[in-house]
Order: sequence, then C-alpha cells, then structure tokens
Amino acid sequence: MSSFVIEGGHTLHGEITPQGAKNEALQVISAVLLTSQPVTITNIPEIRDVKNLIAMLQLMGVNITRHEKGSYTFIADTIDTDYIYSDDFIKRSATLRGSVLLVGPLLARFGKAYFPKPGGDKIGRRKVDTHIQGFINLGAQYTYEHSKRAYLLTLPEGSKLKGCYMLLDEASVTGTANIIMAATFASGETSIYNAACEPYVQQLCKMLVQMGCKIDGIGSNLLKIYGFTSAPRGAEHRILPDMIEVGSFIGMAALTRSALTIKDVSYENLGIIPESFRRLGIKLEQHGDDIYIPSQDSYVIDTALDGSIMTIADAPWPGLTPDLLSVMLVVATQCRGTVLIHQKMFESRLFFVDDLIEMGAQIILCDPHRAVVIGHDHKFTLKANKMSSPDIRAGIAMLLAAMSAKGTSIIGNIEQIDRGYEDIDQRLNFLGASITRID
Repeated sequence: MSSFVIEGGHTLHGEITPQGAKNEALQVISAVLLTSQPVTITNIPEIRDVKNLIAMLQLMGVNITRHEKGSYTFIADTIDTDYIYSDDFIKRSATLRGSVLLVGPLLARFGKAYFPKPGGDKIGRRKVDTHIQGFINLGAQYTYEHSKRAYLLTLPEGSKLKGCYMLLDEASVTGTANIIMAATFASGETSIYNAACEPYVQQLCKMLVQMGCKIDGIGSNLLKIYGFTSAPRGAEHRILPDMIEVGSFIGMAALTRSALTIKDVSYENLGIIPESFRRLGIKLEQHGDDIYIPSQDSYVIDTALDGSIMTIADAPWPGLTPDLLSVMLVVATQCRGTVLIHQKMFESRLFFVDDLIEMGAQIILCDPHRAVVIGHDHKFTLKANKMSSPDIRAGIAMLLAAMSAKGTSIIGNIEQIDRGYEDIDQRLNFLGASITRID
C-alpha cells in the first residue's frame, strides 16, 4: 500500500490543466465493443480505473494501439466470447466499478453478459437495479449465480433486444449510459424518461451518433434511441476535461490561499460548479475557456435569502455533482460562516470527516448524509494528521486538507486517489506543493 507524505502550508502558483474526464472515459471506451470498426479516442486520462478497463478489453480480444499519451485506437473485430464468461473476467469486473458499462454493449452484440456485483469506492450501497431493469425492459432475462456472485443476462434463444418506453426509477448516469448502449442494437424506438443528462452522457450519445445510431433529445432527460439499421461505423472522439478535477483545483486554491489558473476547462460544461464555489465566497474569473482564482485572505460563506444557514446539496444534473461535496466540505472548514453539507446519494461518503475533526476542523456530523461545518476563516490552521483514503473523492479532500495544514501529514491507501487523479503528486508539486510518494 502506498502513501503520500505532505508538508503543508505552501502557497501555490502557476497554471494547471485538468485531465480528461474519468466518468466519460469509462463510458466511451466501453462503447467501442459495439462496432468492429476502428474507434479513436483522445484525451483519455491514464488513471488506474481507466487502465484496468483497457486491460480488460485487451484480454477480451480488442486490438488496442496507443499512439501517444491519452490517445488510443480500439478495434473490437474479434472478441473472445469464452473469456467474457470466464471466472477471470468476473473477478476483474468485480473489482472495477466501471466494468458495469461493459454489460450493455456485450448484451447488445452477443446476447449474453455477466454482471458481477461492482467494486470500487467504499461509500455505501451502489444499486444495479436500474441497469438490470432497463435490460429486462429491452427483452433480456436474468438469473443470479450465487457461486460467482454475478447476474447472468441473456436473450431468449432466437430473439433480439426490442425497443420500448421506460421510466427509470433514478437518473443513474451509468445506468442511463448502459441502457443507451444496449438500445443501439434494439429493433425500433427506445424511449428513456428520467434519463441522466450529464455532459458525459451527452458525449457518449454524440459518439454513438457518429457510429450511425440516431438519438433524439441529447442533453434532456427524455432520450429516444433508434437502433442501428446497418453495421455500426467507426468514430473519432475527444473526451471532455474532468469537471471534478476542475472543482478540486478551485478548492485547492482557496484552501492554500493561492492564485491559480485552471486551463481549458470547457466552461460551458461545468454547469453549476463555479457558482457553487462562489457561494463559499471564492472569487472566480472566466478568461476565455480558463478559470482564474485570485488569492484571497478570507472567504465568506453566503447565507440563504432569509439569513438562515446555507445548504449545499448534490442533485442530478444540472444540479451539483455528489463527487465534489467532499472537496467543498473541506474548503468550508477554512471559510468564514457556517454551511450544511447534504450528501443525499451515498450513506458512507461523509465518514471521512472524523479525520478532519482530528485535524481541528469544526464539523458536526448530523447523520450519515449531513454535516454542519463551522469555518475557521483561516484564523486556526488545521493540524497535520495520519489518515487513510476510503475512496477517490474523500482521498483528494484529505490531500487538500493536508496541503493547508500545519506540519507533515501522511495519507495511506492512495491507490484510491490514483484511481481518479493522474500523477496528482507530480502535477501539484509543479505548482509549489510538497508531496512525496512512498511506495
């Protein structure tokens, strides 16, 4: 298990460019299985989760060429169907949350797929019901194999997926993406209502349109997918910048009271993220497609219009992504004022605040979903601590807290951070941070 040793208290300066979006990468890379033609994808983040997914595709028989850092061509013309039903495939899938996105393309193209219980972050229950019900709606059948701890999805012999209308029980991003990919091989029209409409789902849809699938309603919560009428074509696709990295860097600038420029952020795809940080008192300036965060001595948290304590909560797009609440919580510890952080989706994601409380943060954990943060206004510096990262987003929040703390902190289990942030120690050290990786 690797660790970060962080010497806190350094002011940062300069420019940083966000990596490609992890959540989009997992979707569009999985979608290459839908066609036997070449698909070239650029701006791929070379992080642990994405590398593991690419390795799985290679084991499945996909021909993969790496042209340069972040640029790959995938040709899925010959797939080893024996491997995708093997114990090794199931074992690898169970350790990688993003592997759930392989199920839709495999079911569509081969009529059969395993769906292991997903691994990934330890942030509470992560249902797969939305995915499975969507496949059932399209005509698939499922059984649960206890020996493999996996669902087996199949099509009745001699049948194919059939388009239909469905209303999702939740606007699941991966669920929506998975059902969209399966629906590209369904006959007729598939309507998905209450679909997730995040930019990354929009990007997936745009790539599928390139491949020859007609999709109406891109960017809305009502999608209509018309299955391929001819063999799917190849495509060329560029992944968006990662909005979670952009938000993390905004929070980092505030915690360290540094002036930073975040380059090439695709501002129009950030949604409510910039405004959410402004509610914590952080000044942001848009310079073209860049964000400049000036240095501030104090950050004053807004109140509600009636003067009551402000609540920052996650919500389906275009609401605030839950992946940034951990960062915003840490930032609030050094702002002036009080804020309620409400994490609605996952019941274990706020438990890392115990480590922040040990560092001197004033936080009241009301229940597994809500925490009240009373900011120090930088009048009290957080103390160094020894911590362990439970998941990607808590890990980056701990790292930002340690960078602002007095003394030297240690964060263990940083493999979790590596799953979502590429070479984060090297990139932050280039700005003036002091982070040492201990393998």
